[in-house]
Formats: sequence, C-alpha cells, structure tokens
Amino acid sequence: MSSGQAPSGVTLRRAVPADAGALADVYLRSFTAALPTVVRPRSDDEVRAYLRDVVVPHRETWVAEAADGGGRRIVGLMVLGDGALLSQLYLDPDWRGRGIGDRFVTLAKERRPGGLELWTFQVNTPAHRFYERHGFVAVESTDGSGNEEREPDVRYVWTP
Repeated sequence: MSSGQAPSGVTLRRAVPADAGALADVYLRSFTAALPTVVRPRSDDEVRAYLRDVVVPHRETWVAEAADGGGRRIVGLMVLGDGALLSQLYLDPDWRGRGIGDRFVTLAKERRPGGLELWTFQVNTPAHRFYERHGFVAVESTDGSGNEEREPDVRYVWTP
C-alpha cells in the first residue's frame, strides 16, 4: 500500500525531501503540546536538520496531508525504523482525534505484518491508551537512562 485516504479527507503518502520543513513544524508543535514536562535535548534547528538530513532521506517516513484553504498541508508524520520499530508518530495538535493516528497505526501494521515495537514516555498516558487500544502491550519500563531526554519510558509491542 503506497497511499490511502484517512478519515476527514486526509491522504497518507511517503514523504519527499520538500516535506522536511513541514514535518519539523508538526513534530515541534506536537511534542510541545503532548509532552510539556519533557525537556528536548535538541534545539529546533537541530530537529529540523535531523529530519531533513537523516529521517526523510534514510527512513521510511510517511505524512498525513490535508486540504487547507485550496492547498494541502502536512498534519502528521510517522516514521518506521529498522525491523519492527515504529520510531515516530506525531500529529498536529489541531488534528488529533480525527482518526489520523488510527490510520497511521493500520498502515504501520500493514508495512510490518510480523509485529511492531515502540517506545513512549511514561508521562504520555494518552499515548499509552492509544497504543493499548490498537493491541500494543507494555513489556518494559525504564528509568530513562537509555534515551536522550533522560525521561522514564515504556516499550510497547504489537504481535499479530
């Protein structure tokens, strides 16, 4: 599956290099809204460079694109890492609750039918509920010493 319609007329498609700036905007807005107590270890410029130079060209990166005033704009991103890793899923805060995250998880399961794993911060209880609703199970909790943010986290696994 290369693209599809998400609820609310949102299209899912593979990211292209020209999307990197908009992806960074979504990531930064989403992180700030969802994780206000988590300190980001990288500046906005470093985040933008990482998405532009590493994520988009070297990772399986997907965008959610919505009609916006006669044009289109990116309202979400999902990055699949090596193996079973679902490494990132972020939505513009104004676009949450519209089924876009559900569609991204469905796509991730289609792309990695053997199973998925992901990490989320312990403080992100809405993410816990979201992933558990999609059949993910918490299998490990840490004190955060293994992540850049030094924030306690949880590893979730989905097995078909």
